[in-house]
Amino acid sequence: MDPPSSLIPKGPSVFNTRASLKSLMNVCRSLFTMLDSGVDVKKAFELAGRKNTDGRMREVLSEVEQRVREGSDISSAMEEHSEYLPRLLIDMVAVGETTGSLPEVLRSLSDHYETRLRLKRDFVRAIAWPALQFVAAVFVIALLIFIMGWIAETRPGEPIDVLGLGLLGTKGALLWLGMIFGSLLVLYIVYRVMNSSLGGKQQFDGVILKIPVIGTCAQSFAIARFSWAFSLTQGAGMSIKPSLEASLRATSNGAFIAATPHIWQAVQEGEFLGEALAATQLFPEDYLHMVQVAEDSGTVPEALARMSPQFEDQARRSLSILASTLGWGVWVVVAIFIIFFIFRLAFFYV
Repeated sequence: MDPPSSLIPKGPSVFNTRASLKSLMNVCRSLFTMLDSGVDVKKAFELAGRKNTDGRMREVLSEVEQRVREGSDISSAMEEHSEYLPRLLIDMVAVGETTGSLPEVLRSLSDHYETRLRLKRDFVRAIAWPALQFVAAVFVIALLIFIMGWIAETRPGEPIDVLGLGLLGTKGALLWLGMIFGSLLVLYIVYRVMNSSLGGKQQFDGVILKIPVIGTCAQSFAIARFSWAFSLTQGAGMSIKPSLEASLRATSNGAFIAATPHIWQAVQEGEFLGEALAATQLFPEDYLHMVQVAEDSGTVPEALARMSPQFEDQARRSLSILASTLGWGVWVVVAIFIIFFIFRLAFFYV
């Protein structure tokens, strides 16, 4: 059974620009503060748009405010900008409007986006030094290729090809840089193309989940987001089907999103939620056991709300291990290059 295409965010192109986490956090926080203080919803959107520093977000909020003034509900007005606004935000705003708990929903969304932004910044800081080392190593090799070419031009004798690839001088250095950074660009394009469709995203994330360390990190993040979204949607009174769809979509993981129809079909056939989740083989055994216990006591939303921070902490630890592993990996690559060059030069002179 193929999952419906609506389960994955849509965009006009592979390189579609969506709202940043910082912009979403600021908007949700501003709207929560004003609505919780009794400010009229139309005025709240107007003020939130003025305060936001993101030009595209200001434009979207202004158009949403105009549609609301014309009598539309907020979620329908946001739906017109689904290529820019995340599906989770639109779904949760609809729940908040229906249940009359929009300020509380916006506060939870603000906390959610703030956590994601903090984790993203932590990861960038953690891999910044290894990435800098890698770039430095690439440029050092390019410099070495250039110097060997210059020596070959100014002195007689056979030139020293340090890589054994026939790269020498300025042209060789540029080719080396093009090979490395061109390969990285190709990998990035492939990643964006695969993530632009549900089938590609499902395959890509499915492979990622099987990689040690990286897979554990991705799984923990997905489960933390699923737990948070499911507890929030159920607590706000959303029915089970849209709640499951919104929660699995909130994972931003293709493998989890693709499992939506299978989970819903199992629930429809009378299986417990824990059993339906277990059939996907995406959730760890301890998590499934806690869900089953919560089902027996009728406290699934409360249990998932407690488990979400636990898996978030687990994901953060996995992220730290991943960054450390990347750092050591860069050191190993640099060491291999150094040893390789030493032997190349030694064999050349011998």
